[in-house]
Amino acid sequence: MSDPALDTLLLPLETEAVELAENARILFLRARAGRALGVLNKHRVLCVQSFAPDRDALVKAGFTVEADTADDAFDAVLVLPTRQRQEARAQLAMAVSKVKPGGFVLACAPNTEGAKTLESDLATLLGSVEKMTKNKCRVVWRTVQPGETNERQLGDWQALDVPRPVLGGSYVSRPGIFAWDRIDPASKLLAERLPETLKGRGADLGAGFGYLSRAVFEKASDVTAMDLYEAEKRALDLAEQNLSGFKGKKVMNGIWSDVTKGIEGPYDFIISNPPFHQAGKADRADVGQGFIRAASAGLKPGGEFFLVANRHLPYEQTLSQVFANVTQLADEGGYKVIKAVKARGGR
Repeated sequence: MSDPALDTLLLPLETEAVELAENARILFLRARAGRALGVLNKHRVLCVQSFAPDRDALVKAGFTVEADTADDAFDAVLVLPTRQRQEARAQLAMAVSKVKPGGFVLACAPNTEGAKTLESDLATLLGSVEKMTKNKCRVVWRTVQPGETNERQLGDWQALDVPRPVLGGSYVSRPGIFAWDRIDPASKLLAERLPETLKGRGADLGAGFGYLSRAVFEKASDVTAMDLYEAEKRALDLAEQNLSGFKGKKVMNGIWSDVTKGIEGPYDFIISNPPFHQAGKADRADVGQGFIRAASAGLKPGGEFFLVANRHLPYEQTLSQVFANVTQLADEGGYKVIKAVKARGGR
């Protein structure tokens, strides 16, 4: 699959506009796998990626991957910033703080996803930058020299990504997490429709910062355990904090994984507000459909699945294929809540 931003990010290395000694130490923030990474084969590369599908692809390609790193003094730091402005600035600040004096920082974004802003932001930290454009993307870079970094701005932007109280202090969150400083209306609708009669062991697929799992514990006293599945480890770490009030009272497990590859179980019930889009791409109904199939496989016979989704997403056919009974519980504000029951005969 083509990845224009990744291809463009590596252009300065391919064309030797940026020259690195053989066996250079390279840190790649928000790394993604792709054929263009071949240009890095002669170097020592550490990939930092907290999103499970990208992590899995990088590991499969043979790269060392961590969710975060305390290491610094790299010869070069590459970064594919996310679209959320505060998180992207924090990523640039991290890149600058991790490179050694005289090392390079390179960053790239699609033109439609803030390439001009990225250029301006890196220039704010380091002064003027060099750039290349290709594939409708822009890569910008600069050497980091002692005394030339805007240290005050660097500190301010590093603080942008720090977890903080939100929603009147009732939750902890951070920029870049889905609906990071609000309750997503779809999740709120699902929470309102969950029955108080839920019991036993449940799972939350795409748990985010823990809102739905906490709603289950607060609403259904007979629920004994919840497994929280989340592809983004930064969100999963927040969920642990947001569910700390139930520690010692309920069994909780955070599972950093790609749900579409399958889940554990068997569960008495499963809840989910699955993701359906990726940055710069059209709606991805296949992701939600993967969640539905995983839920069916992970439930006990007779187990219940509660799903919320945008009204237009075509999930009903998949639901009817893998569940015995499918009922719509709500249709409000552009969202639908669906309950599906797994056949007791093991269908």
